[in-house]
Amino acid sequence: MNQSERRQILLRSLLKEQPRYNKIEIPHSSSEQKKLLRSLMNIRMASPVSEEFQRIQDEYLQEENRSRGFVELSSLTPMQKEIYLWRGDITRLVCGAIVNAANSGMTGCYQPCHNCIDNCIHTYAGIQLRNYCNDLMEKQGHEEPTGTAKITPAFNLPCDYVIHTVGPIVKGTLTQDHLRQLASCYRSCLELADQNRICSIAFCCISTGVFMFPNKEAAEIAVQTVKDYKAETGSKIEVIFNVFKELDEQIYRNLLR
Repeated sequence: MNQSERRQILLRSLLKEQPRYNKIEIPHSSSEQKKLLRSLMNIRMASPVSEEFQRIQDEYLQEENRSRGFVELSSLTPMQKEIYLWRGDITRLVCGAIVNAANSGMTGCYQPCHNCIDNCIHTYAGIQLRNYCNDLMEKQGHEEPTGTAKITPAFNLPCDYVIHTVGPIVKGTLTQDHLRQLASCYRSCLELADQNRICSIAFCCISTGVFMFPNKEAAEIAVQTVKDYKAETGSKIEVIFNVFKELDEQIYRNLLR
């Protein structure tokens, strides 16, 4: 079975699940099919799927992920001892864990094809990730507090785990609480990684973007918290600061020189 055949099986199944969309015709072009598939996966609420659906989805996503190209930690050059900087798509990294900037609901972004990291991670991990996160949150019984973290399998991503953390939302003036909460995000992720014997972790730019934390101040907290944690604990975990924008890359380069 090729990718086109897998994609169409997945599309038919997802469209059948949702009566309000079952009159949508599957587009002819592969790019439009991919867009529709991602949209349907993004809006799908957490619920079980058949073993056949999961098998075909996993085969499809693993091939899609391979075709986008993996980035090995060994191919990166450290900026400082055990600290790296890499600009690109975090879902391509082969490492112990990648960090997801989640919202307090912790089950992903439901906006079709939204370009946030939460959406991208759930898209390329597969629907199992939302189901797993939903189970965690149902057992917890309340939203995830800001500054804490949860760990999940990575499913179809090339990393081993995903660590989800909820960063502070800055509305107006940046406060000491915002600074403390963001530092707590980084420390919580590092502690969770060490507890699970994870040897490498890739941090996204937590709380920047739609959460409106200023980029420079966020990067300063990220770098200082990682250095303080490693100095205090003696942790040997390798840390990748993953950025997507040229602005953030330059900020981190200046901090890590």
